[in-house]
Amino acid sequence: MKVEGSIALVTGANRGLGKAYTQALLAAGAAKVYAAARDPDSIAITDPRIIALKLDVTSQGDVVAAARQCPDINLLINNAGILLQSPMLAEGAEDAMRREMEVNVYGVLRMITAFAPVLAVNGGGAIVNMLSVVSWFTSPLNATYGASKHAALAVTDGARIQLHDQGTQVIGVYAGFIDTDMTTHIDSAKVSPEQVAEQTLEGIRQGRNHVMADRRALDVWQSMRQDPARVEAQMLQLWQQRP
Repeated sequence: MKVEGSIALVTGANRGLGKAYTQALLAAGAAKVYAAARDPDSIAITDPRIIALKLDVTSQGDVVAAARQCPDINLLINNAGILLQSPMLAEGAEDAMRREMEVNVYGVLRMITAFAPVLAVNGGGAIVNMLSVVSWFTSPLNATYGASKHAALAVTDGARIQLHDQGTQVIGVYAGFIDTDMTTHIDSAKVSPEQVAEQTLEGIRQGRNHVMADRRALDVWQSMRQDPARVEAQMLQLWQQRP
């Protein structure tokens, strides 16, 4: 689909990657961007095409209200996410996984369910789900987050199949660590949110189902197909060498 002239809704748009998505859409010629956040006052209105929207993706009421308030969108970007950096058997891991699943999985499913009929009326359009390289493997240091992204990948793939006949493109976006507030505590190479946003918009234009937004995504994709046992061994080594 064309990004130019599109009407988009971006979740988690008040900072980081969500803010970068909003700015990239405007620069690409989007007609309107609903910038959604739990606190709409946190949205910087830097362009008259931005409309701040109150939306907590964990609230069914908020999601239903958003679908009523945004009947004209043809592009949904599910960006809102949470990372709690919990190993699988750590103290509090069950609570961490529940919280991550609520945002990263059920939040995405709620949004797709509510907005798929809107997109159908508006010609099909596209849904973008912000996933991660840990949709494909499990890092022991953030294993509960990985579980949520594995599940979000299944939601993405399942929705793509079901929405195919209504002409809705469903895109999974994969990246390593992105340089946002979510990863400030992580000492590792990071990709800029602007690069991820630009790669995503190009994927929309080209009709790609999977967008590898950085070098890390490409490398992990290839490694998991060529030698998954090596990746597992690297994760074991990472765990054994933790501080």
